[in-house]
Amino acid sequence: MNLTVVTYCIYLPVSIALTVWVAKTLFHNGRVLLLEIFSQDTALADSVNKLLLVGFYLVNIGYAVYTLKIWNTIDTTQLIIETLSKKIGWIILVLGAMHFFNLFVLFALRRKAQLLHHVKPQL
Repeated sequence: MNLTVVTYCIYLPVSIALTVWVAKTLFHNGRVLLLEIFSQDTALADSVNKLLLVGFYLVNIGYAVYTLKIWNTIDTTQLIIETLSKKIGWIILVLGAMHFFNLFVLFALRRKAQLLHHVKPQL
């Protein structure tokens, strides 16, 4: 087996494991925020949370697979480490960006929900 294939065999499991870990963390901790946004409607909050989880998996694992191709020849252990650090670093940056994007959207929705609950009806 050549070293490029070894690099692929390390890159994919690490990328997928990172994605699963971040997704589970967001899924578990995001429920409270979604319950607040959806006025304690458990069924709706849980449904949206599951849909966000699936979307998160699709985007991030899709990105990891899409960027799998290694263009340079890997013929040393040093190149394996350098290539993995670059590729996994990009995955971590993408996961972080997705996390902050999700937070931005959820807090915007939370702010909107809070404004709707604090508006007094006009006579």
